[in-house]
Amino acid sequence: MRNRRIPLAATLAANAVSTAGTSLTLIGVPWFVLETTGSAGRAGVVAFCATLPIVVAALIGGPVIDRIGRRRTAIASDAVCATAIAAIPLLHLAGALDFWMLCALMALNGFAHTPGNTARYVLIPDLAEHAGTTLPRAAGLFDAVSRGARMVGAALAGVLIAFAGAETALLLDAATFGLSALLIAAGVRGVRAAEPRAAEAPVSLRAYGSQLREGYAHVLAHRLLLAVVVMVMFMNGVDQGWNAVLLPVHVDAELGGATAIGLLTALFGAGGLVGALAYGAVGHRFSRRAVFTVCVLLCGAPRFLVAAVTGTTLPLAVTMLVGGMAGGVLNPILTTVIYERVPDRLRSRVSGTLTAGCEFAMPLGGLAAGLLVEGAGVTRALLAMGGVYFLATLSPLVFPSWRALDDVPRAEKGEEAEGERPSVPPGAAPGPGRAAEGEATAVPGATAVPPQLSSAAPSRPTGGPSANRPRPPAC
Repeated sequence: MRNRRIPLAATLAANAVSTAGTSLTLIGVPWFVLETTGSAGRAGVVAFCATLPIVVAALIGGPVIDRIGRRRTAIASDAVCATAIAAIPLLHLAGALDFWMLCALMALNGFAHTPGNTARYVLIPDLAEHAGTTLPRAAGLFDAVSRGARMVGAALAGVLIAFAGAETALLLDAATFGLSALLIAAGVRGVRAAEPRAAEAPVSLRAYGSQLREGYAHVLAHRLLLAVVVMVMFMNGVDQGWNAVLLPVHVDAELGGATAIGLLTALFGAGGLVGALAYGAVGHRFSRRAVFTVCVLLCGAPRFLVAAVTGTTLPLAVTMLVGGMAGGVLNPILTTVIYERVPDRLRSRVSGTLTAGCEFAMPLGGLAAGLLVEGAGVTRALLAMGGVYFLATLSPLVFPSWRALDDVPRAEKGEEAEGERPSVPPGAAPGPGRAAEGEATAVPGATAVPPQLSSAAPSRPTGGPSANRPRPPAC
């Protein structure tokens, strides 16, 4: 039994190392751009170049993951990302890093990271079953490890940047990618779901397009999933502007440098860990929709307002801590909804669709923040983007589709959820309540961490800090 737990343990360890490294780059890249160019606009351009490929990879990557295999995808993804991130400080130290090279390397990193991130996420239910543990327990460990690693990584980033420079933080992040790849390569063995799917149709554009459409159709057929994607798309777009441009510029001008940004990001991560643990302990006693509505209003918009009206660290630190606690509650709820409504056979494809939808606005968010800062100033940019965030988070109060957040779908019993239609033509895929033959079924009501739905929690390097990403999205 001990050996059967190794794949899950290796994946949790790889996730911890990778997430800690993510915090280094999420802080290090925008700081590096500001130090080397002095331009908020250029920081926004780098964020745009880093995040646009994430959306593209998510849109087309689901069938590729199934065909190559989740284990191989995760290893290859980490190897490419390690190379891309390491090249930035090495080229800079050699005096050979042009701005277009920085943009290209961040674009390569974003494009390569997305399939690996999705591959690790969709493995969690199968690894839990392989280890003989429950999905809620495995998902809880995954989320707790992520949040703890994010907190440690953010604090380390602030110290490293302050005393050794952003280049050192980026080199350490490259090393974390390499270690993550080694852990998956050595530890995730003997898990059928991690290997290529032999039953996949021969490679052709027609078959590939059909597989992509299955993922899109499943999301479009479920009004609640569609509502989640639209709201989180706006949240992630504004969060990208905050992390890649607004927070670094505000901290540099008002709060004293990299140590402060490390502290603030670490507090947000610590709050997320507390919020996730608290929800895991007592959240089942309350209405999902009520808890989600309150927490989504608290997790984002207040920090923009506080940063706009104060130039001291303490008020923003308290706001970040509270916002992190609220954000930590969101992902367990959203992940539960996703696993209740997505059969195993479609998991990679639907996860890619969710990631693409939720992160669709991120390229524009970073770019818009940079242009707003240069054209209207930091304060107005904070208020404008904070207003967009607030309007997006009113969605659960306004749109009727969110009422289904408290529903337990009939799909759990092999029927379709009330008010929903099949996501694919009959016979094309198992029903929402059944797994394809030979595959595991996700435990109804269990939580696991999807590719960040909301960036109130961060995903891998996007050119600026995000964190506790509902990847698909997380706050």
